[in-house]
Amino acid sequence: MLRRTQDDIHSREWRYMEIRPTDPQFGEAGAELGLNPVGEYFHHVLDLTPSLEDLFRSFAKDSVQRRIKRAEQAGLVEKCGNSKELLREFYKLFIMTRGRHHLPPPPYAWFENLLQTQGGALEIRAAYKDSTPIAAILSLRFREISYYKYGCSDFAFKQFGATPWLLWRAISAAKNTGATQFDLGRTDYDNAGLLTFKNNWVSDYKRLSYWRFPAAVASEMNESWKLKMAKKLFSRMPQPLLVMSGRLVYRHIG
Repeated sequence: MLRRTQDDIHSREWRYMEIRPTDPQFGEAGAELGLNPVGEYFHHVLDLTPSLEDLFRSFAKDSVQRRIKRAEQAGLVEKCGNSKELLREFYKLFIMTRGRHHLPPPPYAWFENLLQTQGGALEIRAAYKDSTPIAAILSLRFREISYYKYGCSDFAFKQFGATPWLLWRAISAAKNTGATQFDLGRTDYDNAGLLTFKNNWVSDYKRLSYWRFPAAVASEMNESWKLKMAKKLFSRMPQPLLVMSGRLVYRHIG
């Protein structure tokens, strides 16, 4: 089987074949087939079948429940939809957040295209404090699953708990419209901050392993080294230059 796979890769001029299973039990079979692990991730999916009251009680008290209540007490206002105006508000906050992480944002055209192709399946929720946008999230819906894709905020308003509040409102809306799962997506195993954030919402996460055949070659390992060096460079860039870099190189760095 592996010989046939290798011949097929060469005949089609493929560099490699990568398998991304969602079942953590695939690892045993992958190893037996001679595949090589190339990535370790965590996957958080919230089961929406319990009542909203039970869901709320399942979240971390300090990091989620109290912050949601704080946002409600602060009188935050939410706008929800998929208008171009909301997209612009979202992108401004997204640039701020990527800047804090020293990473170039995807170009605005990427989100415009996402909005055009996904239509009603895409939803933006933005939180406002006294007419100032302070946080936003972007989610997608496919059948009975709602997918949390992006979140961003203005760090100066962190004390209001706007992002957890928006997430809770998105979760509530998803359940009320028939969704059975709220997918928070995958997290790199070494991203401790994001992992902690998602653990506060879903404690029962899955471990995912991605597999490749054949194994990564030296040139691909060199590409990984280049990416690490690029991130160091991005960390020194001012925000406008970081945005420009995103337009130029995002298709190559993901």
